[in-house]
Amino acid sequence: MLVLVAPGQGAQTPGFLTPWLDLPGAADRIAAWSDAIGLDLAHYGTKADADEIRDTAVAQPLLVAAGLLAAAALGDARPSAVAGHSVGEITAAVFAGVLDESAALGFVRTRGLAMAEAAAVTETGMAAVLGGDPEQVVAHLEKLGLTPANVNGAGQIVAAGTAEQLAALADDKPEKARVIALKVAGAFHTHHMAPAVATLQQAADGLAVADPTVPYVSNKDGQTVGTGAEVVSRLVGQVANPVRWDLCMETFKAQGVTALIEVCPGGTLTGLAKRALPGVQTLALKTPDDLDAARTLVAEHAAQA
Repeated sequence: MLVLVAPGQGAQTPGFLTPWLDLPGAADRIAAWSDAIGLDLAHYGTKADADEIRDTAVAQPLLVAAGLLAAAALGDARPSAVAGHSVGEITAAVFAGVLDESAALGFVRTRGLAMAEAAAVTETGMAAVLGGDPEQVVAHLEKLGLTPANVNGAGQIVAAGTAEQLAALADDKPEKARVIALKVAGAFHTHHMAPAVATLQQAADGLAVADPTVPYVSNKDGQTVGTGAEVVSRLVGQVANPVRWDLCMETFKAQGVTALIEVCPGGTLTGLAKRALPGVQTLALKTPDDLDAARTLVAEHAAQA
């Protein structure tokens, strides 16, 4: 069983798109998408610095475009299931046939702008809590008024809240845990993002949606979603609700996953899988140099299937 996954915000690094634009037709696709959504994806993916691509309104479309570009370069992967972390769920919706590329990019552009606007209301952010007992970590975060916004498994929970709450966490860490501030521009997947939900619902109402042609595993609860309408409904609601990537990985394990490929800019989700899914082959598409190995892995699984 091969799973194709797409990373979320924070996976981007300056210049990460540069080598991908050398692939045949890639620069033209990026240019067309840039024109369609009014954002120079090539500039932000090749020349912009870390602060520029930290901007939520920039990072989200850039990540989805990069994931779609990498998947196209990979070819006919025919995964047994697809999933994405946070904004990566929009990329995964394209993999599953729920949205076409144009609809996904228009939707993520709206999402990024709406979440950036919501984040501007209050100074908020996120921090990774590594290690510690998960139940104790969650209880500690809630005591400080923080939300466990990403429960990622493999000993990682991401806390989100106000700058003051995060400062309190830095001074008062959960037992046996480390805290690392994340370079994101707001408390995503919390009540601070509630204003973005209504905007996304309006955008979703105009989308052309199809039912998944590949099993789509949802961040909400790790369950496989059977209809396109439900996938989109979850995409709208997830901006203000926690990401349960731990439950997604539990579903992969229960379904017998044997390999996982993470599209560009890969690395985050494969890292989690290596710790939470021992024995599963993992491959991150960081640059086009990784494509041959990924195609070999796809071919091996196709032959076994």
